[in-house]
Amino acid sequence: MKLANRRWKFYSIFIVLFAICYLLFATSHVSADEFDDLTKQIGELQRAMQMSQAATTPLESTLKDLETRISSIRGRIIDLSDKLEEKKEEVATGEKAYSLKMEVLEQRVRSVYKNTYHTDCLTCHILFSDSLTDGVRLAAYHESVVGEDRDTISEIILYITDLEEKKRQIEAETTQLAVLKIDIDRQAEFYRKEIQGARAYQSQLGKQIAELTTRQQSLLAERTGLFSTSVGDVPLADDPASRPDYNPGFSPAFAAFSFGAPHFKGMSQYGALGRAKSGKNYEEILRAYYGDIRFETVDTNSSIPTTVGSLSFEDNYLKGIAEMPTTWADQDGYEALKAQAVAARSYALAYTGWRMGDRSFKQTICTTESCQVYNGGKAGSPGRWGDAVNDTKGKIMVSNQSGEVINAFYASTSGGYQESYSSLGHTTPGIWDTPSGRDGWTSQAYEKQSGSPWFYKGWYKTRSGTTCGRSHPWLTSTEFADIVNAVIVYQDGGDMSGVFPEDIQNCYGGSDQPWSKDRLREEANKHGGGLSSVSSVSVVYSNGGTTAKVIVDGREFDGQKFYKAFNLRAPGAVHLKSGLFNIEKK
Repeated sequence: MKLANRRWKFYSIFIVLFAICYLLFATSHVSADEFDDLTKQIGELQRAMQMSQAATTPLESTLKDLETRISSIRGRIIDLSDKLEEKKEEVATGEKAYSLKMEVLEQRVRSVYKNTYHTDCLTCHILFSDSLTDGVRLAAYHESVVGEDRDTISEIILYITDLEEKKRQIEAETTQLAVLKIDIDRQAEFYRKEIQGARAYQSQLGKQIAELTTRQQSLLAERTGLFSTSVGDVPLADDPASRPDYNPGFSPAFAAFSFGAPHFKGMSQYGALGRAKSGKNYEEILRAYYGDIRFETVDTNSSIPTTVGSLSFEDNYLKGIAEMPTTWADQDGYEALKAQAVAARSYALAYTGWRMGDRSFKQTICTTESCQVYNGGKAGSPGRWGDAVNDTKGKIMVSNQSGEVINAFYASTSGGYQESYSSLGHTTPGIWDTPSGRDGWTSQAYEKQSGSPWFYKGWYKTRSGTTCGRSHPWLTSTEFADIVNAVIVYQDGGDMSGVFPEDIQNCYGGSDQPWSKDRLREEANKHGGGLSSVSSVSVVYSNGGTTAKVIVDGREFDGQKFYKAFNLRAPGAVHLKSGLFNIEKK
């Protein structure tokens, strides 16, 4: 990597981190009544997060590559170090032999000098020998000795030269390795610090985004009327205008239909009724919803502390629980009532701190739907509900996972999918609430078979019944395209500051300043192109009980982002109750 490129990267990162710091400071003073600025700030924070992540990515890639190279280099350093040690040992051994070889060298040099003289004086050998043959033999001998001495001298000189070269190599390689270690460690540490700093800023930014999103969700909860409820004593009357067969009087028309209404955990009451109608007993019903459990009978001949006073647990409190219609007993649903009695008993014990190892009440339970609805009038005349309480007296669900009483959540209608939840060490299964799993879900769901009015419904009223001037949930092509434009902006992390219902003041009041359809379409044009009308729409469901994708005129959108943007922009009180939904066209 060239130094100039590295500096450019580091300067870019510095600029991004500075921008993040600025945004963090700029958004730290947002107050609750500045909601018209809230979504815009979220968009800015999200873009800053994307910029930071984009700047961090090449650093992480560089560090990853550097770490790989460092690992390889360190391996080579170890090998070189081992070889250096071998060389050092070899040099040390050579140095021990150095002085001896120098002595040999001196002897051989003298010998060469002397024998060379005698070899060159062939006449001398002949004159001083007894015969010509002896003279020639003596001359050959001296010549052989001179050759051996010369070879030995050459070997010693080469040995000394090689020894000196090895010493120089060792010194050079030792220096190079030391420099290399320092350099790669310095580079790696630099990248680690840069990435650590970027991640710290991203973490801080993420917390800011999460905080603002939570506040935005609180407004969505107010607008959509999210709530947790049960059937109660009387089932909800079906609203013909909320059904998919309603004729809005115009075409093309689009409507969003929710499967179920929050929450979706534990036992579905309409699902329990459907299972009872199909021949399941209360234990089978409860095992289907709560999973790995067993049933135990405990002593409940005591009083339970409630917000309306201390009540006899079995004879008053439980018989006054108004969470399931008593009339279901006459609709082949008596086993569902018994399942409800065991669930209500288990929930009450868990809520008040009663435990298998300490069977006493620790706190008071409320008598509204925030806990369990209690009706004193029903307690005096419980009818078949009283029979269900008596027939299951003292019976509770105990987790095989934890050995503890089950904190038994339940609600009216889940839309065909029960979400998993964990409480008191027990985890319930996530299941499609049908006889055959997801296959045939929309037609075979137990809730549909039992006639739940919430199984598949178009919502266009607030919880208090306000319709904001609309008599049905159906939208014109222009209205639906406007909502899709909000989805386009939201999914791409754009400016959401004006994404509110155009008629929000008429329906909800407040000082929000929603964008017009034209203004929102202009914003959507910055993120892939806005729509003026819609021709086709379809959805794709996930295996986990949510709508995974919404496809509008061939463009795919994330289902859960569509869900949120729909609830932020849909006109009047039109909204989605569930993340499992469908969009119909007629």
